[in-house]
Amino acid sequence: MRLGHVIGRVTLALQDPAYKGGRFLLVQPFARDQFKGAGMTPLAKGNSLVVFDNLGAGVGHIIAFSEGAEATAPFDHPTPVDAFNAAIIDEFFYRPPAV
Repeated sequence: MRLGHVIGRVTLALQDPAYKGGRFLLVQPFARDQFKGAGMTPLAKGNSLVVFDNLGAGVGHIIAFSEGAEATAPFDHPTPVDAFNAAIIDEFFYRPPAV
């Protein structure tokens, strides 16, 4: 599971019935600097991804998402998703290990 910042929404003209009750979000995964307390903007270098969300997260939220085969686990039938929103994060605390 990884953390990411919701930076947008994906709008579909048609949607498969398997996705009823949810929507797709555009998410920028956290980089090391965000864990250290850096702001969310400018966006961290890296690839954004599309995450299925049925919890109601919105732009600006921090979410925890799973990817790969684990992302399909919440569905009753095989459903083609690459990432699934598992939690909306209120706050998190991180203390880097002493070096």
